[in-house]
Amino acid sequence: MSASLVDAFEAERPRLLNVAYRLTGSVADAEDAVQEAWLRLHRCDADDIRKLQAWLTTTVSRLCLDRLTSAAARRETYIGQWLPEPVVTSLDPSDDPLSAIIEHEENRFAALVVLDVLPPAQRVAFVLHDAFGMPFAEIADVLGVDSVNARQLASRARRAVVDAPAPVPDAEHDEAVGRFLAAMAAGDLQAVIASLHPDARVIGDANGTTSTAVNVIRGPEKFARFYLGLLSRFGEGTLDQMELVRVNGQLGVANRGWTRETTRLSSPPRIGGFTVRDGLVWATYDIANPAKHSGVRIPGWPARP
Repeated sequence: MSASLVDAFEAERPRLLNVAYRLTGSVADAEDAVQEAWLRLHRCDADDIRKLQAWLTTTVSRLCLDRLTSAAARRETYIGQWLPEPVVTSLDPSDDPLSAIIEHEENRFAALVVLDVLPPAQRVAFVLHDAFGMPFAEIADVLGVDSVNARQLASRARRAVVDAPAPVPDAEHDEAVGRFLAAMAAGDLQAVIASLHPDARVIGDANGTTSTAVNVIRGPEKFARFYLGLLSRFGEGTLDQMELVRVNGQLGVANRGWTRETTRLSSPPRIGGFTVRDGLVWATYDIANPAKHSGVRIPGWPARP
């Protein structure tokens, strides 16, 4: 393989990772799909590929469709809620290729949560057309349908995600999350409730590996009592063990795990993400399943089992 083709692929890698992550909501699957596309490019006659970008995008998209179908089957036996894999970075800029993904507002965590409810074919059609501008004729080739069906799939998906919360400016997000964390640190129930949106909810993802909210907790008071109850259970200083990070580009928290010796209670590593609406915390996501930590790129994070 020529050096020029290698360089051309490497130039495409950030965009391909963005496509694959948006399609699958999984860092591990996205990286695997891009690597498999590279292997297929290496094995084929590259001289027959007239438009490398289009060929790579189609190849990665087909691989992602396979992974989405497999994930849909796994979700049938999953314990509790299913959340996307977050991309977690330190507050300082990183040179990791995943950093390019979180620059895009469409990859904010709430947007991926909404995409996760779509059937695989709808998700692929919607993302490829609306986010990446792929013509329906090419999308049809990926899905194995005709152009009319591809267009209909994207239209159905568009209607399903219409109520997704719009991303807010980082300053507004940071202020709302900071107000919530300060109220939590003070242990003030009313202050915590005041920091929450009227439709606030807690969504946990652990797949039975540790304690979290198995069902979605809705409403500011239930939300506040749930988190204050956790602080009471694990004791003072619990919040001190959390570090501020960026979860899909916006302020979140990471905890490397802790143990309360007096009660022998322990908590494994987990990531906390937030969505803000109208200047208030609208949702918090407790990603405690270690299998969902492939995209955690902060120094010293415990290795995935």
